[in-house]
Amino acid sequence: MPKYIVKMINNIILSAIALLVTLIMTGTISAEPKNKATNTNLFPIEYILADRVLGNDSAGITVIEYASMTCPHCAAFHTGPFQTLKKEYIENGKVRFIYRDFPLDRLALAAAMMARCAPKERYYPIVEIIFQTQKNWARQADPTAALAQIGLLSGISKNTYTACVGNKEIYEGVMKIRNDGEERFNIQSTPTIIINGKPIKGHVTVEKLRLILDSELSKLRTTKR
Repeated sequence: MPKYIVKMINNIILSAIALLVTLIMTGTISAEPKNKATNTNLFPIEYILADRVLGNDSAGITVIEYASMTCPHCAAFHTGPFQTLKKEYIENGKVRFIYRDFPLDRLALAAAMMARCAPKERYYPIVEIIFQTQKNWARQADPTAALAQIGLLSGISKNTYTACVGNKEIYEGVMKIRNDGEERFNIQSTPTIIINGKPIKGHVTVEKLRLILDSELSKLRTTKR
């Protein structure tokens, strides 16, 4: 199947899921299945806490993002500059992208834990849905229940969700990711974007991303000569 058709299908699926989340958050429909799933088995802790790599794992440029899932600036980055980053640099193998958790509150922590309890291939679609629908679920009277509904749409049963967000090892692991990032890169705000080990200063725009990434690519080409 041609790549452009696959992309079109993926975009349609993401849009449909985002619409479903919005309908659920407003009470129009319910995501509760008629037969509740009882499987609360979680993946091994090493699997849950491992880096999620998007793109070419052997790319010469690594972009790391530290973000909080309740952060409006992080949502703006993911619905804006990140889409360009993904299309122009990640999908064509130029960049290896890693999202790392930097929760700023307990709700962001729960969202981060839930996403990590999904299979790796579902991780980035869940992250994208969380940011696309942040204004809906994060403002609910019971946002943790809203997160559980997003989990259901992503194949995470309510029982598994409860087991996941209540798991001490996952909690400590996500907080270690946050604390290690803060100590290593002196993170003061989210999102913080790091390119080949160097944090980008100031507001991250599409233009700034292109300028830095194209410079790094040029360096790689020069080195290979």
